[in-house]
Amino acid sequence: MPVVRVPGFRAYAVHAGLKARQLDLALIASDKVASAAGVFTTSQVQGAPVLWTRKQIASGQVRGLVINAGNANVATGPKGSLDTRKMAKGLAKELHCPTNRVLVASTGVIGVPLPMTKVLKGIKSAAKGLNQGSLSRVARAMMTTDTVPKFESRRLTIDGKKITLVGLAKGSGMIEPNMATMLAFLLTDVSATPGYLRRLLGSVTKSTFNRVTIDAQTSTSDMALLLASEEAGNRRLTSRRSEGSEIFEESLLSICDSLARSIAKDGEGASKLLVVEVTGGPNTVQAERAGRLIANSMLVKTAVNGGDPNWGRIVQALGAGSVPMSTKRLTVAIGGITVFKLGVPAGSRQVSKAAEKMKKAEISLQVDLGRGRSSAQIYSCDLSREYVSINADYTT
Repeated sequence: MPVVRVPGFRAYAVHAGLKARQLDLALIASDKVASAAGVFTTSQVQGAPVLWTRKQIASGQVRGLVINAGNANVATGPKGSLDTRKMAKGLAKELHCPTNRVLVASTGVIGVPLPMTKVLKGIKSAAKGLNQGSLSRVARAMMTTDTVPKFESRRLTIDGKKITLVGLAKGSGMIEPNMATMLAFLLTDVSATPGYLRRLLGSVTKSTFNRVTIDAQTSTSDMALLLASEEAGNRRLTSRRSEGSEIFEESLLSICDSLARSIAKDGEGASKLLVVEVTGGPNTVQAERAGRLIANSMLVKTAVNGGDPNWGRIVQALGAGSVPMSTKRLTVAIGGITVFKLGVPAGSRQVSKAAEKMKKAEISLQVDLGRGRSSAQIYSCDLSREYVSINADYTT
């Protein structure tokens, strides 16, 4: 059974009326000041909650978090900033803590003012349920166009102490993070310094959340937060040399990787998970860039949707980008079946075998650039008619 509670944290979610008949507002509260770290969108258009939370988390000390779905509170002018502060103040009053110890995260439609009467009423209502709620309920309240909640948990031992680690995420469209992911919250009872958490989250993010792309669109509201209640009582983790740091990092990486895969699999209108594996890159940057060229190609994504083993689209996507390459060094495989090798097609028999691989719910494309030893992996999904339908009617 998944872990739904983390020692030192309480949580609850309610329907505040921001969405129709769904949970849409959630609270996470720490019984005492928690160590905290965060990473945020690099978009030049950032929501008021992102700006607020980025500023407040710099202290590394947090008591609570307010999350709402259905409204991103982005491009809403001075009122948006004031409303974000009101949300933080509302929870701070319930927790009897300073307003600057409360973080805010919002997701949903851009450019629409928050219905603050509903929001503030929802915060009070959710605060009453903090002692009885679970994090799985919070995961449901974060959803926008997501079809399923995204929730992962791990148990581990550090310094002889049992440690709990839980991760929640939401995301389905407008996704190609340049920092973290849509919204992700990672909670643990491990004892660790904010500086350690900050360095670790930045590192883990690069190889997990930053490797997801649904539609090559970076959100205005992306953030990933890591909060530690320090209730476990282990010797405090201060650096990667600390005893237990390695196992904690492995567990955090495992959770974030699973959440990243879940986000890609649940892409808007998606029917297939697409994993692009690039090897033979001259460096990691070029290998990752090659992977994104393939994963973001509409022609590749539609071929995946239709089960068409058209490897020419993969080669074309690479050639059109800024990655140094030569077809004489290039090898392409679909589901492990080589269809193009060192500038020469592998033949119709291989393509037929690859077509069988394309029928699966998870499809892997392997590309060897033949230019070095660096590699990268990108998570994405197919492009379907349903994606067009969802986004054509998103606000209407």
